Amino acid sequence: MKDWTVICRVDDIPVLGSRRVARPLGTDVAVFRNDQDQVFALLDRCPHKGGPLSQGIVFGTSVACPLHNWTIGLDDGCAKAPDEGCTQKFSCKVEAGRVLMDPVELATLATDTATAG
Repeated sequence: MKDWTVICRVDDIPVLGSRRVARPLGTDVAVFRNDQDQVFALLDRCPHKGGPLSQGIVFGTSVACPLHNWTIGLDDGCAKAPDEGCTQKFSCKVEAGRVLMDPVELATLATDTATAG
């Protein structure tokens, strides 16, 4: 059974937007909200050139990287064809209007990447 940490309220994430979650090690995590109030969490780094996905445009269950318009799936972190590559996905869920994430994943996954800056 996982322990979960409250990150924010769903309403704190703009519809079709994101919110960044800072981490002590590694690149921040971007938490996205689509127009169906689904919430997803990815490393805030495009697999192409490292662009900040949190600044991208959310549509459906994808985000367009702001640097080169690569489409990244919010559900799996992978680029859509013909592009290739994936960014780290993080577990998240919504309960009673709050966004929760796994603190172990936040502390350990993809901590070897350079911090966003």
